[in-house]
Amino acid sequence: MIGLAAEENILRIHVDEFVFGSIAFLIILAVVYKMWPKLSSALDERANQIEGGIERAKKAEAEAEEIRQQYREKLDEAHRQYAAELEKAKEQRAAIIAEARDEAQVEARRIVDAAHAQIEADRQQAIAQLRAEIGTLSTDLAERIVGESLADGALQSRVIDRFLDELEQGESTTSSQAEVR
Repeated sequence: MIGLAAEENILRIHVDEFVFGSIAFLIILAVVYKMWPKLSSALDERANQIEGGIERAKKAEAEAEEIRQQYREKLDEAHRQYAAELEKAKEQRAAIIAEARDEAQVEARRIVDAAHAQIEADRQQAIAQLRAEIGTLSTDLAERIVGESLADGALQSRVIDRFLDELEQGESTTSSQAEVR
């Protein structure tokens, strides 16, 4: 008999299971029908929030990119200004150096000219002193040679000038003869 029970139709529907399953299905269907608008609106709201969040994120990203671009432009402008200021400073430095060099050259020329003038003045003074000393010595010598006094100023001047002229002519003749040799 065990074999007979095993041959029972497995496709046979049990009424109590069918009724219980149908009632459960209708209850679930009623709950879903009642809850569907709320569930649908919640899902729509959630979808809208997600889409809004995505839009806000895209806007924020676009704003951030715009700010980044403005920052880059400002940074580039700052670099250009820095380069321009640096170039300006180099030009000013070169101008200052050139101006200082010019001033130094002018000052050096002035110092050299003043030195030349001082040397010339000293030379003229030395020549004048030398002429006076030579005049005095030559007058003393002439007085000793001639044996008379050359106290007369005009006579003394003439003798000194003649002596110096002869001395200068002798030097130029000597230097001319030295050049010929």
